[in-house]
Amino acid sequence: MTTAPELPSARGPLSGAVRDILLGSPPPGPPPGEAASWDPFGDDLQLALYMAYEPHYRGFRGVCDTREWDLDLLRLRGAMEETFLGALRAAAAGDDDVAAALDALLIEPAEGQGVSHELMHDGTWERLREYLAHRSLYQLKEADPQAWVIPRLEGQAKASLVAVEFDEFGGGRGENVHARLFADLMEGAGLDARYGRYLEFAPAVTLAPVNAMSLFGLHRALRGAMVGNFATLEITSPPGARRMAKALERLGAGEECTRFFTEHIEADAVHEQVMRRDVIGDLLAGEPQLAGDVAFGIRASVLLETRWEEHVLAAWREGRSSLRPGAPGISGPASPR
Repeated sequence: MTTAPELPSARGPLSGAVRDILLGSPPPGPPPGEAASWDPFGDDLQLALYMAYEPHYRGFRGVCDTREWDLDLLRLRGAMEETFLGALRAAAAGDDDVAAALDALLIEPAEGQGVSHELMHDGTWERLREYLAHRSLYQLKEADPQAWVIPRLEGQAKASLVAVEFDEFGGGRGENVHARLFADLMEGAGLDARYGRYLEFAPAVTLAPVNAMSLFGLHRALRGAMVGNFATLEITSPPGARRMAKALERLGAGEECTRFFTEHIEADAVHEQVMRRDVIGDLLAGEPQLAGDVAFGIRASVLLETRWEEHVLAAWREGRSSLRPGAPGISGPASPR
């Protein structure tokens, strides 16, 4: 049985209000403050959104399952979604050229300077644990948000997306579920692999990409954006996974650590073509009006990933942690247990 995580501490009035609603004490009156004053990419709104979405997944310890459809929660969530989505559309504005958006994902700079490049060349176990703690917010629920789009597709697009999801969920074997492989990786690296363990310490830039997946997945009107998001993950995964596998090998990690990434090198190289040709191609053949949403989903995913990478690299270059203070298990022995 999976143990639900603890509710995190509030980071402001929005996350405080969501916390109160989840615990059965909805705040009186309208949402805290004026929506126009909310920071769409800030800690308070992003944590509040993450908390509001979590009842659709594993829930929180001490929170009744019926809160999933609590009307106060849904009203506040809707207002926050409007703020976040509006900011995303403005920051990731562009045309509806899906082919160009997909082609851009395949371009790797000659001299890469991203987080996986940094870890491959100079990464320490402490920085690698930081990376894993960040990524655990999505990877321990990997492919769950994308599953929401399945009933919203038809024909070949549905069949092919389900085929990709089948691989993500271990091809029918629980021990091979990618989220389980990531948990094995965390444990091998000396981290606490419990679901949601690092939510308390995840900054807004870590929560925002996961929130975008939930936002896209839970709204039928955003099904095109969800498909664009999923395609982005599958297309950009193999090069980064290859670098992360090399980083772990350089640090002397065992197979329980490297397997998560080696699986993605092989599987996602195939998924790239399936997503592009059979999912996106078939979806747009039947619903060409969704091209703009698919392209937006791609651009928004790239934008949020770029913001996360910039945050992490800036922190490391300043010699500080990229997580919020107090994350357990990050500093430790030079090698994993």
